[in-house]
Amino acid sequence: MNIRIYTTSWCSDCRQAKRFLEEHQLPYEEYDIETDLQAARFVRRANHGKRKVPTFDVDGRVFPCSPFSAQNLKQELGL
Repeated sequence: MNIRIYTTSWCSDCRQAKRFLEEHQLPYEEYDIETDLQAARFVRRANHGKRKVPTFDVDGRVFPCSPFSAQNLKQELGL
C-alpha cells in the first residue's frame, strides 16, 4: 500500500493521523502544503478548493480525514 499524507505543521488532526499510521506500522510519505506548492495545489483540487488536512492519497484513491477519526481512517485503509 502506497500512502501519501498531506499535512500542515500546526494541524492536530495531522499529528493524530501520523501517530495512527506509525502505531499500525504503515509507512507513508508526508507532504507539507505550507512549504510545498504542488502539494497545496493537489489538496485544493482534491477537496473542491478547500485546504483540508490531513488529506490522504492511498494507491491513487484520495480522501480527507478531517476531523480525524481513527475508525474512519482504519476503514478507508481497509484495516
